[in-house]
Amino acid sequence: MNMHKWANDILHSPQRLALPIMTHPGIEMIGKNVYDAVTDGEVHAAAILALNEKYPAAGCTAIMDLTVEAEAFGAEVVFNDNEIPNIAGRMVHDLREAEALRIPDLTAGRIPEYLKANRTVAQKITDKPVFAGAIGPFSLAGRLFDMTEIMMAIYTEPDTVDLLLSKCSDFILKYLRAIKETGVSGVVIAEPAAGLLSNDDATRYSTRFIKPIIDELQDEHFLIVLHNCGNTGHCTESMIASGAGGLHFGNKIDMKKTLEQIPAHIIVMGNLDPAGIFQLSTAGQVAASTRELLEQTAPYANFIISTGCDTPPEIPTENIEAFYAEIRAFNRNRGTF
Repeated sequence: MNMHKWANDILHSPQRLALPIMTHPGIEMIGKNVYDAVTDGEVHAAAILALNEKYPAAGCTAIMDLTVEAEAFGAEVVFNDNEIPNIAGRMVHDLREAEALRIPDLTAGRIPEYLKANRTVAQKITDKPVFAGAIGPFSLAGRLFDMTEIMMAIYTEPDTVDLLLSKCSDFILKYLRAIKETGVSGVVIAEPAAGLLSNDDATRYSTRFIKPIIDELQDEHFLIVLHNCGNTGHCTESMIASGAGGLHFGNKIDMKKTLEQIPAHIIVMGNLDPAGIFQLSTAGQVAASTRELLEQTAPYANFIISTGCDTPPEIPTENIEAFYAEIRAFNRNRGTF
């Protein structure tokens, strides 16, 4: 798929499109649980396909699982039947261990299953983009070094952090090359830990490592979306500087103010609260929140309404339907649907 054309069509469309990161309802639709989907590429793909059949999103997204790459490095992963996996413990403690850390190959851990899921979906969905998922280098380094420890180490052990980030970004680049070869139209790089940094530090410890990846891989057939749900508005400049063709924001940010800051040619997505709104609110509250965000962002042609992050399991079906119904109503009122 020509992603330059896809983005240009959005910029010139009178409709407001939706692209929520919302894989888990698809898992439930096919009678599986989270563990099934994050360990079996066929189940993962089936969930994405089922969701695509039911809802009119502008694209499809894979599960936002931020343990896959850390597991490939050897980190211990804790699995539960119906919860996103978590990393347990700490792998890297000092410069010596960072130097000894081996960059894994693409047969490690669950990497093959995620490549399988992407390949399967890309072969079956050809009328809209399919976005894979991957972690960003600073978020991956934080999972290997411990997030609290790395926040101190950027000041006390910058050489250790730089080395670890270099190895993390080398692996992410290798993984994303393989993801691109599956035929998907792009990837959402999730870098939430960069939201803990100032803009200057986010540029120093995140963007500096992400930008070369984007420069190599992003082209007319592969769009990279940078996601940072930790950004409250303080490090948006560093996200723009990455060169990503799309930016995805969490529910902590003021979307209207953010759109004022971002160049009009960059696709912007966000930012309804995936838990507080989609999981825990009523359908009426979902509709009201969706309507409010649509109205606030109406002047910006580069905006796609989305969730602020991957939705958790057990989202009520009526809430998803309320979200899409409100978008249809908004477009009808604009005379576009």
